[in-house]
Amino acid sequence: MVTISVNDTYTLNNGVKMPFIGLGVYKAENGSQVKDAVLAAIEAGYRHIDTASFYGNEKGVGEAIRASDVPRDSLFITTKVWNDDLGYEETLRAFEVSMDNLGLDYLDLYLIHWPIEGRYTEAWKALEKLYDEGRVKAIGVSNFHRQHLEGIFAMCRVKPMLNQLEYHPHLAQKEMHAFCKAHDIQLEAWAPLKRGGLFEEPVIQQLVEKHGKTPAQIILRWDLQNGVSTIPKSVTPSRIQENIDIFDFELSGADMEKIDSLDSNQRMGKNPDNFSFDE
Repeated sequence: MVTISVNDTYTLNNGVKMPFIGLGVYKAENGSQVKDAVLAAIEAGYRHIDTASFYGNEKGVGEAIRASDVPRDSLFITTKVWNDDLGYEETLRAFEVSMDNLGLDYLDLYLIHWPIEGRYTEAWKALEKLYDEGRVKAIGVSNFHRQHLEGIFAMCRVKPMLNQLEYHPHLAQKEMHAFCKAHDIQLEAWAPLKRGGLFEEPVIQQLVEKHGKTPAQIILRWDLQNGVSTIPKSVTPSRIQENIDIFDFELSGADMEKIDSLDSNQRMGKNPDNFSFDE
């Protein structure tokens, strides 16, 4: 493993550089809670903030960006179009609402949140238009499995640059990781810590003892050494700081194999293959 630092980046398939780690803001309340979390993250060294229209906190994220001393062009901002807004014109309108909420002139990464059959290909055409116009520097998807990505490949002019999936040691998504690698699509982890559901695993505890790190730091380091970008969520400044302090140690090959052994295809969120989006 080549030594990595907080300033290192992944290069997406269009040449855009994206930070290894970002702050997720799912369930962070709009207003002071999300604003303070984003400001704490930027102060701690984060340069990637991941939100979504569905989260209802884009305005607070935008307020934090404007209040920060870090220049806009040094930040990487992601948001996502929600299921109700999939379609060509619908997605274009949703994008404008998100941009108004964020108060931004351009977006670094725009994602389709879920693969709604019969609608996501039209939404992808809208993302291509936004990309062509320079409104978005990179475009991608979230919760897309192989068949959904193949649906994009069959009609796209611009290939997805990133796929954001539930990813953690209990759900290592090995087949999807290999498929994304084969198509030069960056994999990104949502729920990388499984909401703390991995912290008491004996393997994780052994590595906590070995490295003098927290369970979260062990797991997030595993993400990065697997080449997966990661967006742990927190609104607590101390945990936000803890989650980014993962660049001063390295997991050995044997350590990585031990964590890999925890994979049990255990999903915390909905499965994109059988989730009813009418729920």
